[in-house]
Amino acid sequence: MHYEAPDNLLDNKTILITGAGDGIGKALAIKCAELGAEVILLGRTVKKLEAVYDQIAALNKKSAAILPVDLNGATEEHYSDLADTVLREYGKLDGLVHNASQLGVLSPFKQIESKMWNEVMQTNLTSAFLMTKYLIPVLEKAPHASTIFTSSGVGNKGRAYWGPYSVSKFATEGMMQVLADEYENSTLRFNAINPGATKTAMRASAFPAEDTSILKTPDEVLSVYLYLLGDRSMVVTGNRYNAQDKY
Repeated sequence: MHYEAPDNLLDNKTILITGAGDGIGKALAIKCAELGAEVILLGRTVKKLEAVYDQIAALNKKSAAILPVDLNGATEEHYSDLADTVLREYGKLDGLVHNASQLGVLSPFKQIESKMWNEVMQTNLTSAFLMTKYLIPVLEKAPHASTIFTSSGVGNKGRAYWGPYSVSKFATEGMMQVLADEYENSTLRFNAINPGATKTAMRASAFPAEDTSILKTPDEVLSVYLYLLGDRSMVVTGNRYNAQDKY
């Protein structure tokens, strides 16, 4: 999707992005800061988050904040405390982007290990459920708030050997649809994005022999994210977007 974001698109908005230390999350965090947002960088690796923080600081725009969270190990109490912190520090949340995902291991279904299955579900699905649950009251403090879930090409059509990851993305799209329907007549909106084939570390682990020169970079798939975070999309909810489709 091609969308020309105005320079002031995210002025006075606070955006929380998971997986903000690398790939699409990193690119989106920096772009949101360029467009005026206060960005909350959530991720597992503090060193990566600090590098993104420094890049945002160099823009001389709004300062960013770092929230180190291991989505695979966080408890429900962690998410409750996270929501309290965001409310106390910012008073509202205008955007929530569930970008972090775990691929797991590609294997025949009968060889899937339950430990790996549970880790993928925890990172990709349960963490998004708990974070959204506790942040909804903070999102409701904003005039209009946008939540974006990350899906996949295997998130609405299953593919052999992609078991846990594919199932987690099917469930993610289902969660988005439930929330969109539940909050249809409210100030909250919920949508999902399939980024498509993008030059990221996760893509490289899934397709190690792929020619990366043909892939889009994270910066090249941001248009639909920016559209959904801005006020132009304030009546758009319950949709699944393919970031690389031309509309």
